[in-house]
Amino acid sequence: MKKWLIPVIVILVIVFGLYNWGKNFNNEAVVLQEDAKTTWSNVESSYQRRNDLIGNLVKTVQGAADFEKETLTDVINARAKATSVNINAGDLTPEKMAQFQQAQAGMSGALSKLLVSVERYPDLKANANFLELQSQLEGTENRINVARDRFNEGVNNYNKHIKVFPNSVLAGMFNFDEMDRYKANAGSENAPDVDFNFNNKKQ
Repeated sequence: MKKWLIPVIVILVIVFGLYNWGKNFNNEAVVLQEDAKTTWSNVESSYQRRNDLIGNLVKTVQGAADFEKETLTDVINARAKATSVNINAGDLTPEKMAQFQQAQAGMSGALSKLLVSVERYPDLKANANFLELQSQLEGTENRINVARDRFNEGVNNYNKHIKVFPNSVLAGMFNFDEMDRYKANAGSENAPDVDFNFNNKKQ
C-alpha cells in the first residue's frame, strides 16, 4: 500500500465518523423535539376540553335563581381570556408560556370560587346536568395534570440530549435551543384543593 493512502484513509474514516455522529445527533434531536411539541398539543387540548365543559357549566349555573352574578361574571371573563391565549408548538417562548399559564391559573381560580359558591344552592347541587359536568371536570383536571407531566418529561428528554457534551457542540451548530418546562404557578403550593364532590357532603 502506498504511504500516501494511509493518511487519506484516516481522514476519510474521521470524516465518516463525524458525519454519522452529526446525523445521529440531529435525527434524535428532531424526534425528541417533535415528541415534546406533540405533548404540548395534548396539554392545550386538555385545557380546551376544560374550557368547553366550563362553558356548559356556566349555562347550567345561570339557570339557578339568584346565583351570585359577580362570581359567574368572573368565570365568564376568565374563560374568555383562557381561550384567547394559545401557543404554537413551534413557538414555546418563556414569555408566551408564562402568559398561557397566567390565563389558565385565572380560570382555575374563578372555577374554584364558583364551585365553592355552589355549596349554598342545594337545588343546583342536585341538578343532574351539573353533577355530570362536575364529574367530567374532575376527570379533565386529572387529564391536564397527566398532559403537563408528559410534556415536561418530553422536554426533559430533549433538553438532556442537546445539553450533554459533546452533543452541546452540535446543538449550537444545528440551532437546537433548550425548551422551557411547564412550571407550577407561583403560590400554587398553597392553593386550596377544589372539592368536586359536593353531593357527598352532609347537608
